Amino acid sequence: MNSFVTLLLLPLSWLYAGVMAMRNWLYDTGLKASSSFQAPLIVVGNLRVGGTGKTPHVAWVVRELQQLGEQPVILSRGYGRQTQGYRRVTEKETAATVGDEPLQHWQDFAGAVPVAVAEDRRLGIRHLLAETTATSVVLDDAYQHRRVRPTLGILLTEHKRPFYEDWVLPAGRLRESRGGARRADVIIVTKCPAELPAAEQAEIRQRIGCYSRPGAPVLFSSYTYGAPVAVGAAAAPASLAGVLLTGIAQPGPLREYLTQAGYALAHHAAFADHHAFTEAEIRAVVAQLPPGGSIFTTQKDAMRLREPALQAALAGVPVFFIPIEVRLLGDGAHQLRQFLMSSFQPHAVV
Repeated sequence: MNSFVTLLLLPLSWLYAGVMAMRNWLYDTGLKASSSFQAPLIVVGNLRVGGTGKTPHVAWVVRELQQLGEQPVILSRGYGRQTQGYRRVTEKETAATVGDEPLQHWQDFAGAVPVAVAEDRRLGIRHLLAETTATSVVLDDAYQHRRVRPTLGILLTEHKRPFYEDWVLPAGRLRESRGGARRADVIIVTKCPAELPAAEQAEIRQRIGCYSRPGAPVLFSSYTYGAPVAVGAAAAPASLAGVLLTGIAQPGPLREYLTQAGYALAHHAAFADHHAFTEAEIRAVVAQLPPGGSIFTTQKDAMRLREPALQAALAGVPVFFIPIEVRLLGDGAHQLRQFLMSSFQPHAVV
């Protein structure tokens, strides 16, 4: 968005920010109810619309909780699903019924970690705590869901698109004003270069500190990419030639990684975040494949490719997703682990 359009939209942004500020004030003062639960609630979210890396960071948190001997469950709204209400994720569900990210969480942990979706997080938490032996609930993308009171709030902001350089919708991409960062217990700057200079880290911490609560640590994370994982019967790519298919908010880092790793991408079919692929679109992607090539995609997109109609369009076509894992820079993993450990104290139900 160019600067002239941004200036034109700023009055609308101020209006929207004012509405959100009033809403937050009502919750902060207790005039609107916010519930807590006996089990710790760990919220992973952001201020910005679009991808900041919530899904792999949720997976990191869940694995750490397992290492601590806890029994975590994951609750999401289930963005993009065609259903409503509370729903548990099972092997029978699809991206259309529960959303691509919850389905990815369920697959990541091979069904060993209960995953559910619900627009009303309070309802979802009550169901999960009644149906499982959960000792903690990890809420994916619930930073603005003030009807529940988190035990630990983890705010993500992208290295290339930090919230302190953005504006509230519609002039920018923020869901609320920059001051919303004050609710976070921990802030993680995501998708950083693996060797982010200390001087740049210090500058980012200083700029975030203008909006965050005093003493809230600012951590940094980067992505590590794994070997291609087959979606279907193929064992391994015949070559590194093929096309890239994405329906995520920020495909740039993946495309850059594949290019640097030697993948020969003949085409990048880039769609909007959570895009529901059609059979015609998939057939058009297949038509772009070079001889002996494969379709490379993200794990989240692979969840949506499981739809029967799309599977028919992909019959005989090798498809692979590129797995992503989060690595916290410096002593970030230790710091975040300490915060997780401190969350397990008695909490009264309200």
